[in-house]
Amino acid sequence: MSLSFEGRVVLVTGAGGGLGREYALAFAERGASVIVNDLGADTKGGGKSSAAADKVVEEIRAKGGKAVANYDSVEDGEKLIQTALDAFGRIDVVVNNAGILRDRSFARTSDLDWDLIQRVHLRGSFLVTRAAWNHMKNQKFGRIIMTASAAGIYGNFGQANYSAAKLGLLGLANTLAIEGRKYNIHCNTIAPVAGSRLTETVMPPDLVASLKPEYVAPLVLWLCHEQCQENGGLFEVGAGWIGKLRWERTQGYIVRQKNQSMKPESIRDHWEKICDFTDATKPANMQESLQSMVSVLSQVESQGDVGVNPAAAAASAGLGSGIDPTKAVGQKLPPTTFSFNHTQCILYALGVGMSTKDPDHLRFLYEGHPDFSCLPTFGVIPSQAAMMDGGLSSVPGLNIDFTQVLHGEQYLELYKPLPTSGKLTSEATIADVLDKGSGAVILLDVNTYSGNELVCYNQFSVFVVGAGGFGGKRSSEKAKPPVPPPKRSPDAVVIDSTTRDQAALYRLSGDWNPLHIDPSFAAMGGFKAPILHGLCSFGFAARHVLKQFADNDPSRFKAIKVRFVKPVMPGQSLQTEMWKEGNRVHIQCKVKETDAVVLAGAYVDLHGASGASPENLSQGGGLQSELVFAEIGRRIKDVGSELVKKVNAVFGWEITKDGKKAAQWTIDLKSGSGSLHKGPYGGKADVTMTVSDEDFMEVVQGKLNPQKAFFSGKLKVRGNIMLSQKLEVILKDYAKL
Repeated sequence: MSLSFEGRVVLVTGAGGGLGREYALAFAERGASVIVNDLGADTKGGGKSSAAADKVVEEIRAKGGKAVANYDSVEDGEKLIQTALDAFGRIDVVVNNAGILRDRSFARTSDLDWDLIQRVHLRGSFLVTRAAWNHMKNQKFGRIIMTASAAGIYGNFGQANYSAAKLGLLGLANTLAIEGRKYNIHCNTIAPVAGSRLTETVMPPDLVASLKPEYVAPLVLWLCHEQCQENGGLFEVGAGWIGKLRWERTQGYIVRQKNQSMKPESIRDHWEKICDFTDATKPANMQESLQSMVSVLSQVESQGDVGVNPAAAAASAGLGSGIDPTKAVGQKLPPTTFSFNHTQCILYALGVGMSTKDPDHLRFLYEGHPDFSCLPTFGVIPSQAAMMDGGLSSVPGLNIDFTQVLHGEQYLELYKPLPTSGKLTSEATIADVLDKGSGAVILLDVNTYSGNELVCYNQFSVFVVGAGGFGGKRSSEKAKPPVPPPKRSPDAVVIDSTTRDQAALYRLSGDWNPLHIDPSFAAMGGFKAPILHGLCSFGFAARHVLKQFADNDPSRFKAIKVRFVKPVMPGQSLQTEMWKEGNRVHIQCKVKETDAVVLAGAYVDLHGASGASPENLSQGGGLQSELVFAEIGRRIKDVGSELVKKVNAVFGWEITKDGKKAAQWTIDLKSGSGSLHKGPYGGKADVTMTVSDEDFMEVVQGKLNPQKAFFSGKLKVRGNIMLSQKLEVILKDYAKL
């Protein structure tokens, strides 16, 4: 089937002769309505005439085609597009072809020689394309051609001004290809070799005669057709031959070492390796171009020495030969040591959201506290060095691209409470390697010792994007599997806000990945801003369980397992939903603002308590009211001082289920900046209300009038009954359910 442009409106600049004339005739022959633009200037940009454009329009109309002329300079881009809109009502294709020459050796190039070339070629293409851009966006279709030159790609004596403008057009086209993609606007660049007024000044006459414009036009038509999905391409074309160009890069060599200055002598000594194109890579976009820099930062900062070329790993990623489980499984990584004191413990606690605003947190933040302790999830910190210090790169059979490694799941088990200072040694082993098709999963078991005593065990599950397909097994009995939560309402919900600086604070515990602090690195990963560490969310969720069900006693903590699902942006609120079943607390963590699940299949195992906590929920099912009180607690943190001024009272709540007390809450809006407390309250409440979980929700949602609930016996009140009128301020104005 022949390619048709019926219904399409095409603008060709510089269409009065040469290539532009050939494009205009070819588009019109296939049904397009064509705007033939030509200022009528000479090859140096002088003069002005309507004759050239008029002649081409006459040719098109004589053959039954549709065309109008435009005589404006490309620097009046809006006028060119307005001609298309006035004549045909739309604009679909822009072929930026207009150009002039003012060739001079560089030393003789005047300001005018330079500026005029830039204005016509680069600025003119920009202005015409910009005028068409929003029309193309609105109609969800557009095709744009930029005309570069071999002089721009390779350079040419006497054409410094022309070369600069032509390569500038390629940069412009590459960015438009990215920005226009989602609107179905494609932008490609051609570097044509054809006989024209411009090429006849730099080519022999017989060569000019043989390089006909008709050998270039078919490529332009194809790139501008709706069937063509090419976008961001660069093509050399002429004499019936077409070739696509791409960048090539050597493997390169890292010449910098950690804590050492980078010296030119080191570059001199490795110059041959830096310039060796053997096994060259071919980066296709900015992300691929910069991924080696990301790998360099990771290697230099973590290993402390160099030698591995980051591009070499990238070249083999995704190939079947890159991963060989028979060589990797069972391999032990070099042991790592971790020395720390109370400072690292406190810094970690702050990093996972603990604050002096909560008196219960002081035991993890103040080394002078009588019960000063280290948070249990600090156990991941000494062990992750085994993975981050480059040990994986030394494992036979794991030839992978470390810029493509994602943290998939994490399991941590403690055999005794962590010390608050000391020296820990971690020994890591490749437990298994799995083939997931789209990638590979590496299970890394890490045992951490204090002297000869085993303190904790971690299993890191890391996913290597694009490294699958090597024929390995898909599952392993060695993996600690995630477990879905019960299919009922959660027994408890805690909502905790992260700060804008949460990632900046958490990274001080040892994860220096720029993804969590540098906006440019985040952008390379496809994120609008730096994201929170997955292990930071992990720490938030674990301490929520520890407070809710273990009275912040780290000796009760046994193990935690999570699967990382989606990232969290610093400043968002984490909502941890918990289901208690025996000594296991199932957890699911969401971003409250988006309801997106970030930790799934997760659980915390606790050691049994010596006695039952009075505030523990009944095993008969979850309480819906938990979510309400969690939200009230979060609001008190935000505007507690304001509430204290408005309310000035202490409210006690007794929530029942199936006729039995299931939970007890106290809302103190009388002292300080206010607080929410679960469980028995040491002071005296001004008013105490007893209500079932179901009726409480009816009141909160406005389905049950509080006065009717009181007179019908569903809501029992003791104490200062008049204060109950102020509940509306808390439940409606601030809970906002």
